[in-house]
Amino acid sequence: MATQATGADPATPQDAAMAQDATAPRTPGTGRARTSAKGEQTRARLIAAARILLAGGEAGRFTTRNVAALSGVSHGMCHYHFADRTDLIVAVVADIRPEWITPLEEAVAGPGGYAERAERVLTLLTRPESPDLARLHAALHWLALNDERVRVALEAEYGRWRSCFVRLFRALVDERGGDTDPAPLGEAFAAAVDGIAAIGSLDGTVDGTRVLRTLLDSLASTVGPRH
Repeated sequence: MATQATGADPATPQDAAMAQDATAPRTPGTGRARTSAKGEQTRARLIAAARILLAGGEAGRFTTRNVAALSGVSHGMCHYHFADRTDLIVAVVADIRPEWITPLEEAVAGPGGYAERAERVLTLLTRPESPDLARLHAALHWLALNDERVRVALEAEYGRWRSCFVRLFRALVDERGGDTDPAPLGEAFAAAVDGIAAIGSLDGTVDGTRVLRTLLDSLASTVGPRH
């Protein structure tokens, strides 16, 4: 549900109507659910435009005014949905979650034992990242250096991403028994994944699949049954 940003009134009669639609209560049988969806569509357009600008290397000149212009929405309506540029960037951080974190969560939570889950995870990790997503991550990292709210949002996403590997090793500990702490194993593997991705972006000769599989097998070998 959109909230009114302080001092950011809708700039045109059309914007005012869209704002009213966005905040209208959803009463069954009145059609308000349909009109309220317009506000969600406007918000989605703004986020999509923000992604285009960030992925295009415009992080240094990223403004709500430029995003509004690209999306065909007035600047006032942009501020109706997002209080400032940071709100918009944080929305982008959340918007890309289904493209890199959710599939990993599903791979770890899926059926089968550790071996099946590990194979699904490796398949995802060795799949080439789309150029746009890679550029988005780079832009968000750059923005996080100078904006604490972006840093906190991005840190939370990476924490969620790393926790997938901890849960993967937790599944192995539960399967084999023992009292091995899966946290350092998962964190170590997450750090390696990040490192391999960085190296691979510069040197295409690195066999990331082989390196990650070797490391995963090595870490897994430290997990044993109780004695």
